[in-house]
Amino acid sequence: MKKFLSRWATIGLTVAMLTACGGGESTTSEPTDTGSDDGGTKTYAMVFKNTGNPYGEKMMDGFEEAIKEVGGGVILRSPDQPTAEGQIQIIEQLITQQVDAIAIAGNDFDALQPVLTKAMNAGIQVVSVDSAVNANSRHVHVNQADPERIGRSQIQAVAEMIDQEGQIAVLSATSQAANQNLWIEWMKKELEEPGYENMELVKVAYGDDLRDKSTSEAEALLLSYPDLKAIIAPTTVGIAAAGKVLTDKGLQGQIALTGLGLPSEMASYIQNGVSPAMFLWNPIDVGYGAGMAAHALVEGEITGEVGESFEASRLGGKEVVEDGDGTQIMLGDPYRFDAENIDEWKEVY
Repeated sequence: MKKFLSRWATIGLTVAMLTACGGGESTTSEPTDTGSDDGGTKTYAMVFKNTGNPYGEKMMDGFEEAIKEVGGGVILRSPDQPTAEGQIQIIEQLITQQVDAIAIAGNDFDALQPVLTKAMNAGIQVVSVDSAVNANSRHVHVNQADPERIGRSQIQAVAEMIDQEGQIAVLSATSQAANQNLWIEWMKKELEEPGYENMELVKVAYGDDLRDKSTSEAEALLLSYPDLKAIIAPTTVGIAAAGKVLTDKGLQGQIALTGLGLPSEMASYIQNGVSPAMFLWNPIDVGYGAGMAAHALVEGEITGEVGESFEASRLGGKEVVEDGDGTQIMLGDPYRFDAENIDEWKEVY
């Protein structure tokens, strides 16, 4: 563990010196010469779901770290609200700016296809990351972890917390978020397995990755389902909001909470018993991996076809694998955070 902590601390120190985006405005780093044959420099843009999202800010930190490492220029953009329309407007601007690559955490699986197709037709390399867009809208998707293992692990964890008996609910992000929907489908498949006969998924609620709405949705779940035993929130905004609601109402030990959260935001809820355990990968690495994948596409090291591989610097070698109708690059498995290890991680990210 000390070996991993040393690496995380180094990364945390690095990204702390980088500029985070905010307010829906563009954050741009000046490019430096990459030493390529044409003597030019490359510009890489990342578009996250919305501003004010701590997970997204960390992801963009990692993206900027990767692009600075390869000598490119960086543009970081997010709409004020998590809508496809906001992202479309930003992408149109990036096309006009003639960036070399766009990494997008999509707010909608299909709605971005026309503008992303326009970008690709203009010679821009498109990578989706975290929340996928459809295969016709990008060259490759960068996946933080296997969707099946994410979904199944959430049910396995919550079943342990409630002794495999009682009502459970999901507090998701937006109803159009491809990654959330896929994880929830795998949660449902896991519930069909033997051993979960006494557990019932009563509701999938959507907080739109907004703190206030997620809080309201968590409170509504408690009112609508007085026998509720657990909430799964596979979104960093949702799980933190639910943690505060359960804490404020003194429901630790009565309603269990798990999902995907930032250690820095969830430490108090793990320590007070509201969330016995939760999971996450490192969002810095997710953004870093997307940056390295975008660079590999721009440099022609990969095209997004199955079987291709490239070196993602400190993340090691990565391979392009099949993903339904398209292709993806898998980064790693989610990590379990609980009372035994949260103190080691809460200051890291």
